[in-house]
Amino acid sequence: MPALSEVLTALDALWPPERAEEWDAVGTVCGDPDSQVRRVLFAVDPVQEIADEAVQLGADLLVTHHPLYLRGTTTVAASTFKGKVVHTLIKHDIALHVAHTNADTADPGVSDALAGALDLRVLGPLVPDPSDPAGHRGLGRVCEPTHPMSLADFTAHAAARLPATAQGIRAAGDPDREIRTVAVSGGSGDSLFGVVRAAGVDAFLTADLRHHPASEATQTLGSTPPALLDAAHWATEWPWCEQAAAQLDAVSDRHGWGLRTHVSRTVTDPWTAHAASAPFTAPTNTTGAPR
Repeated sequence: MPALSEVLTALDALWPPERAEEWDAVGTVCGDPDSQVRRVLFAVDPVQEIADEAVQLGADLLVTHHPLYLRGTTTVAASTFKGKVVHTLIKHDIALHVAHTNADTADPGVSDALAGALDLRVLGPLVPDPSDPAGHRGLGRVCEPTHPMSLADFTAHAAARLPATAQGIRAAGDPDREIRTVAVSGGSGDSLFGVVRAAGVDAFLTADLRHHPASEATQTLGSTPPALLDAAHWATEWPWCEQAAAQLDAVSDRHGWGLRTHVSRTVTDPWTAHAASAPFTAPTNTTGAPR
């Protein structure tokens, strides 16, 4: 079995920490470099349910996409939920490693996994990494479906292909519009509307779309804005866990490590219920006239 330090070196080669955004907190959160690694669990969120799953699995290393301490901390007291996660992991000799924005822009990265889950063919990055001469790395991906389909059909396809969440998939645009090109970006993507419009794609699938940016993105003069599809944040990033596990499997095979990788199926999306709205009727005042 390899030492944790060897596995961490391999993870940093897959997702170099220097390629993370300056504000990000990636890398190893806890773990003894000299301990041995046999089982590795991949998950999106380093929350207590995932820490408990790692314990039950007998994992030696937990790799998550989201950081535990993104904005730093002054305590790891077990009376706080993040501190309890740390205590749980250390008590059971489980290391925690984070690959966040360095995995977003990797080749392959988070958006490649998202495109694969949606059966989309990747044409190139949405926002190319200027430090990559091959032009494969970068944020988001420009893609095309296996065949043109209506926005309504593509929305249903995305809902069927991505992990189920309470939110499902919301769409903005003409349901009958033909979709031939799609931009995707795992996680929050409404900061990318400008480059999405410049890419000239028919639709953009991402997560965490806010009212005002989405409303403005659907308004234009002289051109047709892209349709928008809003999925749950967790659902757009979970496919990366399977891709990342396969990447580590390949490294393990090359080195003869015999690692056993696992992907958590625990849904850690925070939303737990959804009720569809009834047809809208304008409220009336006491005289029966519209307000």
